[in-house]
Amino acid sequence: MPNELKPFFEPSGIILVGASREEDKPGHVIFKILLENYEKGVLRVPIYPVNPNADSILGHKVYKSIKDVPSGADLAIIVVPAKIVPAVVRELGEQGVKAAVIISSGFSEIGRVDLEEELVREARSKGVRILGPNCVGIYSPWSGLDTIFLPYTKKLKDGREILSAPRPTRGHVALISQSGAVGTAALDYMHGEGIGLSYFFSIGNKADIDEVELIRELGEDDKTRVILLYVESIKRGREFVDTAEKVSLKKPIVAMKAGRTQAGKRAAASHTASLAGSDEIYEAAFRRSGVIRAQDIEELFDFAKVFASQPPPRGPRVGIVTDGGGAGVMATDMAEMLGLQVPELKLEARLKLEELKKNGIIPEFAQISNPVDLTGSASSEMFVEATRILLESSEVDMVAILALHQVPGIPDPVELAKELSRLTKEYSKPVVAVDTGWSEAAILERKEFDKNGIPAYPTPERAVKALWALYKYGEFLKSKNSLERYIESFLGGKYKN
Repeated sequence: MPNELKPFFEPSGIILVGASREEDKPGHVIFKILLENYEKGVLRVPIYPVNPNADSILGHKVYKSIKDVPSGADLAIIVVPAKIVPAVVRELGEQGVKAAVIISSGFSEIGRVDLEEELVREARSKGVRILGPNCVGIYSPWSGLDTIFLPYTKKLKDGREILSAPRPTRGHVALISQSGAVGTAALDYMHGEGIGLSYFFSIGNKADIDEVELIRELGEDDKTRVILLYVESIKRGREFVDTAEKVSLKKPIVAMKAGRTQAGKRAAASHTASLAGSDEIYEAAFRRSGVIRAQDIEELFDFAKVFASQPPPRGPRVGIVTDGGGAGVMATDMAEMLGLQVPELKLEARLKLEELKKNGIIPEFAQISNPVDLTGSASSEMFVEATRILLESSEVDMVAILALHQVPGIPDPVELAKELSRLTKEYSKPVVAVDTGWSEAAILERKEFDKNGIPAYPTPERAVKALWALYKYGEFLKSKNSLERYIESFLGGKYKN
């Protein structure tokens, strides 16, 4: 990693320019959160608040100017009025601080292109790399760096304190967002879905550091397995394609590109002063570079879950096992519409399933052509044995387990999820799971699957879309003669078939 970018990932000390005593100000919220992380031992570097009009905030000494701050800090967080940001950056550079996150807004996004150009000139003349402006900055549960000015909780009039802006726990999914609001909403979604985060970068106006540089660095980051991207525009198209193509050979990139319609492009321009450009051009760029495109937030994180825990398949054929015929039909329809295949089982898998029927292990009236429908008479043992056959079959490349918990033969859906998770670890085929509904049983079963590395979804369609994303990524790797190498690396070289 270039030394100039390291402070954004692993700072040695943090200067907060614009720390505030007023609880509702961003400069106060950021300082409080950083202090809390420091006291918990998550953030392990000193924090230096700067405010010429304060002696102390939250019981900690405040420095009157940047010049008064002890040497050693290498990252600044700037939360001051836009008009003085260029001067602050100049002073930081003169004091040897070469990295800054600029939370302040009021630049090109409101037409002040001149002020943003002045900011960039000052930064370049002093060798300061900047993230932003007009962003919420960085969050990493690994380093404890958190510049998001949204408090974790809010207090209602009735006295209740409720979780308002939760942060995801440690994990291996990185998120780069051009929009701070979308980014923080996405973090909330990740927290709710139990998806762990490595790094979050809000890039705002991208006056200096952009998605191209961050993708390049995250491509080398050991904590990151999947890179998610929300963009409204990409300025350096050729560099993006070249960088994303190289990184995609090592880890998947999933992008959500907003501003697809004329009205959407207009909204994007007014939001970040960006030109959204032709959607067809972006589509072609993503396809060429191996980037998997998500159409909405739900897909973005559904794909993130499957990429973080499952290898790509070697082909397009899906094996489905279910205890609900309708759910199997929905999964089959979605697979076919997306260009995947749900082949009729005719070879050894069919013979093995027929044998299970003869031995009374699965119902005589079960449908075994694919989907394998165990019907409402399904039991946990039936699911395990049928899934084993699909995993061993040469006729399918990936498996969807639709284990709807409501049937009486599954008394403990959590235990079933554990059993199936243990089974699938013996094989290299990607597996997804489904349990429909939002009852306590459904939620617990899905959580158990997720916890054990099988991404679980509340609808068959979402699960199949995740398999499609895996397949598309596998096709890109195959076109580069890298699929087998990637699978072996992903699984540590230990798989059966």
